[in-house]
Amino acid sequence: MIFDVDRETLPREDLEALQLTRLRNLCERVYANVPHYRRRFDEAGISPADIRKLSDLKYLPFTEKQDLRNNYPYGLFAVPKENIVRLHASSGTTGKATVVGYTKRDLDNWAEMMARAFAAAGVSRRDLIHNAYGYGLFTGGLGAHYGAERLGATVIPVSGGGTKRQVQLLRDFGATVICCTPSYALYLHEASLEAGIDMRELPLRAGVFGAEPWSEEMRAEIEQKLGISAVNIYGLSEIMGPGVAIECADAKSGMHIFEDHFLPEIIDPVTGEQLPYGETGELVITTLTKEGIPLVRYRTRDITSLDRTPCSCGRTHMRMRRITGRSDDMLIIRGVNVFPQQIEAIIIEAEGTSPHYQIVVTRDGNLDNIEVQIEVSGDFFSDAIKNLQRREARIQKTIKEFLGVTAKVRLVEPRTIQRSEGKAKRVVDLREVNP
Repeated sequence: MIFDVDRETLPREDLEALQLTRLRNLCERVYANVPHYRRRFDEAGISPADIRKLSDLKYLPFTEKQDLRNNYPYGLFAVPKENIVRLHASSGTTGKATVVGYTKRDLDNWAEMMARAFAAAGVSRRDLIHNAYGYGLFTGGLGAHYGAERLGATVIPVSGGGTKRQVQLLRDFGATVICCTPSYALYLHEASLEAGIDMRELPLRAGVFGAEPWSEEMRAEIEQKLGISAVNIYGLSEIMGPGVAIECADAKSGMHIFEDHFLPEIIDPVTGEQLPYGETGELVITTLTKEGIPLVRYRTRDITSLDRTPCSCGRTHMRMRRITGRSDDMLIIRGVNVFPQQIEAIIIEAEGTSPHYQIVVTRDGNLDNIEVQIEVSGDFFSDAIKNLQRREARIQKTIKEFLGVTAKVRLVEPRTIQRSEGKAKRVVDLREVNP
C-alpha cells in the first residue's frame, strides 16, 4: 500500500523541481534566521541567490554533529522558541547532547512520513502495533507512535524495558506488528522461549526494525524465529527521527528516502567530494521542509549508496542501500578498515553461534588487536574444549579470508554477552582507556 500516491510516485522531473524550490527556500530561511549558517555561507562565498539548480548543492557548506553541540542548545533553531512545540535530544554520552526542536508543522510532517513508512512495510489501519522503541527524549518511540496513529492503526506504547512483560503483552494483546531494534527482537525471542511461548504461533506478521545496523543474515534469523516479515527503517534524530527512509515490503531492496522532504547525496568521507549514484560513501542529507532546526548537508557518517532505478512497488523516490557501517565507528586494525556489521555477517553464518557478540579492541604497544566474543548455544558450548577451539579457529580463518584482518575469536556461554533493550553495544574500544 502507498500512503500518499501523489507524492510518493511523483515523476522524477516533477520531484526534482519540487526539491529545487524547497532547497532555495531553505537556504533563504537559514541565511536569514541562523547566524551559524549566515557565517558559513559567507565563508564559502555563496548566497541563497546562487542556488539555481540542484547540482549547486555541492557548493553549500556541510553541517556536522559538532555544530549542533557547539550551538547547544538552541543556536541552530530557525524559528522563535515560542514556535517550538517539542524538543528531543541525544543522550550526550560522548559530549554535549544534540538538541532538536519541532514546530507543529514539523510534527505533522513527521507523523505523515512515519505513516508512509508503515504503509510501505505492509501495515494498515487494521493492525495492532507493539511499539517497543524508547519513549522520551529519544525520537524512536514517539515518532513511531504518532505515525501509527496517523495511519489509523492501534498502538500499544510499551516503550523499552520489562522484557518478560513485553512477551506476555505480545501474547495477550495479540499485536500483529512489532517495532524495536533488531537485536531486541532476538532478545524477545529468547525471553519468549524461557516463558514457554513460541512467537511464531502469535498473531505477529510484520516487524519494523531500525536504530542500529543489521545484516541480511540477521533479517533471515528474525523472520525465521519470529515468523514475520522484517523490514528495515532508517532515521536519525538530527534530521527528524525514524521515517526518513524505509524498505517497501514488496521488494525489500533498499530503503526509499522520502525525497520531497529530504535531499540525499553520497560523498567521499575523506575528501568530501560528491560521488555518483551507485557508489558507496557517506550519506549526507539536507532537510527541505523542517522549520524548527533545518540542516544543510548534514553529514550522517552512515556508509551506504543510492539507487535511482525504478522499484517494483511503484514509488519513484530513490533507495538507499543497507548501512554497512559508519565513517566514525569504522575500526582500523593494522591498516585494515573493518566494520562490525561485516563481522556480524560471518558470525551468523557460523554453525551454533548466536547474533549476540562483542568486538573488544585493545592496543599492545603500537599494534591494535581485536577479540571477537561470540555466544554459542548450550549444546555447542558443552562440546569438548578441543571442539570449541576448532570452531574458534574456523571463524577466525573466515574473518581473515574475507576481511583481511586477524582477530582472536572466543566462544562464550549463552547469555554471557550483556543484553540491551535498546541499541546493542557491539564494540568495546579499550585503546582510549589503556593507550
